[in-house]
This record gives sequence, C-alpha cells and structure tokens, in this order.
Amino acid sequence: MILLVGPPGSGKSTFCNQAVLNNISLRPIIYVTTESGPSKVVKSLMEMGFGEALPHPLVFVDAFHETVGLPSMVRPDLVDASCQDLTSLSIAITKLQEGIGENSLLVFDSLTSPYMFNGSEILRFVRLTLLRLAAEGNAVLACVDEGCGKEEDLVSMMSAADGIVKIELMDGSKTFNVMKHPELTPTKIEVPMTWSPGISYRMDMEIWTQHIEMTTGLSSGPPLRTEVGDYVNLFWGNFARWSSILWDPKRLPTMIYNLNKRNESNIKEFIRLLPWHVRLYLKLFIPKNFSKVKDMKKFMSFLFVGGEADRHSIGEYLEDASKTDEHYFREGEDMMCWGFDNVGASLHLGILGTIAGAFRGFERDRGGPDRDWNLVETKCVGLGDPYCLVKAVPGEIDGLKESLESLDHTIIERIHGRLMDNLMGFVLHGKPLWERPRLGGEVSLHMFSHIIAHDAAIASERYRMAMRLGGAMGGKEVGELLLDAGMGEDEAVRRVLNLLEHCKVGKVALDETIRIVQNCESFGMRSEEPSCFFTSGFLNGFFSAVKNQHVKETRCIAMGDPYCEWEFR
Repeated sequence: MILLVGPPGSGKSTFCNQAVLNNISLRPIIYVTTESGPSKVVKSLMEMGFGEALPHPLVFVDAFHETVGLPSMVRPDLVDASCQDLTSLSIAITKLQEGIGENSLLVFDSLTSPYMFNGSEILRFVRLTLLRLAAEGNAVLACVDEGCGKEEDLVSMMSAADGIVKIELMDGSKTFNVMKHPELTPTKIEVPMTWSPGISYRMDMEIWTQHIEMTTGLSSGPPLRTEVGDYVNLFWGNFARWSSILWDPKRLPTMIYNLNKRNESNIKEFIRLLPWHVRLYLKLFIPKNFSKVKDMKKFMSFLFVGGEADRHSIGEYLEDASKTDEHYFREGEDMMCWGFDNVGASLHLGILGTIAGAFRGFERDRGGPDRDWNLVETKCVGLGDPYCLVKAVPGEIDGLKESLESLDHTIIERIHGRLMDNLMGFVLHGKPLWERPRLGGEVSLHMFSHIIAHDAAIASERYRMAMRLGGAMGGKEVGELLLDAGMGEDEAVRRVLNLLEHCKVGKVALDETIRIVQNCESFGMRSEEPSCFFTSGFLNGFFSAVKNQHVKETRCIAMGDPYCEWEFR
C-alpha cells in the first residue's frame, strides 16, 4: 500500500491517472472516486493517451455522486457507494475485487472525503479494507490531502502504509518526495505544474445590476425574488462558506481572493447597465485615480453607502491614518466576521479581493491607471479586535499571504462549532440566529453571493467540489444531531425545512420531491447543468442521515427552470 500525500490541488489525481496508464497492461484496476465522477477520470485518461481496447478490466467505485446528490451512471463496470458510509465503500470494493480476481491495483482517490465525514474511523477502514487487500497480493495506491484534518490522523495513516510519496509545492514547482518505499531508496522527482479549466457557469449581469440598484436605493421597484424578498439570513451564507473551506483551508482563501479580483472585468458591464443619472454621477464625481486621500475618501463614501444598504457592514474611511497610495478603512458589524469574535484568524479572506478588483476596474473604466490593488486586514474581530481594519495599496502588500494562509484545523473546528451551536439552538429551541444591532440578521442577495464566493464557483472545479462535499457533511451532521436529540424523522425534516424558509433560502415545498422556488444559491446564475452545489449536498447529507434517502437535483433555475427540484432515490 502506497499513500500519496499532498496539499489540495497539487496533482494527486493526475498521479493516480498516470498509475492507471502504467498498470493497465499488467493487471486489473479498481478505481475509487470520492471527489469527482468516473466519467471525469475516463476523460482525463483519454486525454493522456488511454485506448479503448483494454488488456485488463478497469472498474469503478463511484463514491462521489451518491454523497453529494448527483445522478450516477448505470454501467456494468461501476458500483455506487457513499463517503458517509465506510461499510458501503468496503462492500463495493469487495464486490468488484471478487469479480476481477487477485493481483489487481486499487486506486483510491481520495481518502480525504470519507475522512471528513467519518473522522478517525477512517483508520480502521484503512487497516481492515485497504491493508487487507494489499496483504492478499494486490497493490493499493491511496491519496489523502495534507492540511484538511488532524495532524495525528494523517501521521497514523502514513504509519500504516508500506510506502509514502509526498507532493511538495514551492515557488511554482512541484516535487514528488518518495519518503518510504519497500523497493526504492528515498528520492525526489520534480515535475511541471498543471491546471484545470472552469465550466459554463456565469452571472446574469442584468439581473444583478437591477438587484443592486434596488437594494442600494439607486432605483425603486418590487423585489426580484417575489416569493421571499431579496435578502438572505447572514447565517446561511457563512454556514455554506465555512463548510466548504473545511475541504481546503490553506488554498481556498487565496484562490477566492485572486478570483474575486477578477471582479474588475465585470465593472464596465455593471456601469453600462446602471441608470443614466447614476452613470452621470460616477462620471462627474468619482475620480479617475484613487491615490490621493481626498479622492479615495470620495470613492469609499460611495462604496460605504451601498455596502450599508446591502447590509454588508458599517464602514468608515480613516482620513487621518491614510496617505497617498496607502489607505485605511474600518468596518463594524461586518457580514464575514459577525459571530466569530476571537476565533484566532482574520476572516475577510477572499472578500477583500472583490474590493481590490473594484478599485482597479473603476480606475480603468474612468480612464485612470491600470493598477493591481491589494487589501489586507490589519485588525479583525476574528483576532479579538473590536472592529476590522483594512489597509489598501496599489501593488504588493505586506502580510497578505500570511493572512490568507492563517487557517488551521483548530481554528476551523472553533468556527464550525459556533455555527453548529447556533443552528441547533434555532432548530431545537427556537433561539434566534445571529442578529446585528444596526444591520440586523440579513444581507442582500448580492452580498450573499460574495460570502459563498460565486466568482470562485464560476472559475474553479475544486471550489464547486468543496461546496458539494461541505454541504453533504453539514447536512449529515445536522441530521445526526437531531436524531441524537431524540427527534423523530418527520419532525427533523419539518424543522430543517423551516430553517431554510427562515433563512430565506427560497420558498420550500416537500411532497414527492423537494422544490425551492427562487433558491438564493442559483438565483441570477446561468448554467447548462444544475448549479445548486451547496444546497444539493446539504439536502442529500441530511436526508441520507435521517431517512436513508438520497436526492438528486433534476431542475435548476440557473438552467432556466421555474424552480429548483430534487428527486428522492
């Protein structure tokens, strides 16, 4: 058994695919997928030169689709399982192993997802399933992400393996460090980096511009979400955000920050769709260059009015502390930090990339300089400060990398614990969710989209996967906690659907299917496939825990359907 260890996104799946190409001529292969479907593996193999006529069988355990509530393929070389249920994984592997015989290769990509759902129980699974398979004359290659769980659990998995290959990333290069192997001496192999493309998933700028106009008072009219209004409970956005970050705490904040900076590419389209009097105001009163204190103050005053109307935060530009090309502003009741005081980390993380993108986009659109702005928190409620303090400069900024990579397992557990305590207090005892003194407990759809990082979902397959699996894990935990509290199945379902309605996720109905009208996650989005990544995962995790049922999304408003709908399986 060889364990492949590395940070998320470091190329472990590519390594697994290469192992398939190198071994298919020698022996049968069982491929377990937990973070994507078998079709993606086959597509990657074909792109790497995989032929259609195989000398030995290649069969799959699909432990992804059932986990997150997606429809899986029906084919004779595939068995379904779930990351939530280690027994189902063992049974699926054994079933395929009996069909193809000994001297096979099991590729397990990856152990991270079943570990996140089952904790240290994964160690028993490794011993009783993977090591047993290896002891019977087969080979096992298993991946696990570094930094997504307790260090002692990773050490235990590494101790159990016969060999360890660790992927190390540094300065744009990637090295495979063979730390332990039954037949090789320790060595290091450097390879080039690779990247994956996004999907056809985009924001409808006309809808979002109209929504921003109405929530900020630039124009009047009825809400776009006629059933539930254009605001979402602050808790739901943060629950989705932090459940997703669990899957990649070191890399996702940096990725979200950089992707949100691309917001500047939408500024020109956004301005074009604004009412004529707003465009005239921008032309006459917003400066072309934000270097000087008086000019940045004018622009930030414009942003703060909109931010408070959107219920983002209460902002104040600090004129006395700022100087040319170095600006400071303070935020109170911030949507990213409320409820997480003194957890041990800066919490704005990716959202500041959106403001950096806005600075660049507005300067460029007004005919000013084309500059790469950056922002970093120098104080944060999450660090125990009474307010959040943000520094903004054009060009590089000190402390940004350290801030974006400041999360560790202890901090994530602390944040997750507060979220679950708050959720269970509401569901079990009717206690209120977070309520800010001045801005209240809701944020606009526009701000909700920034909390869950729509820009990252558009661009990153990794983030979409994290949202699906984070939702599934969160739903499973909620279901199990309600059952442990002595609540009946039907009552648990009723109360969770009430939670969704209270949070204004959408208008929820349950009969033979689950329907959510005007679901906040996909409202204003356009896609060729169902795009309620977190919602689907949450519903599937919850119903699998409470009623042993799985759901799949069959309709989605992002695809042009009148509502989002999930069927039971």
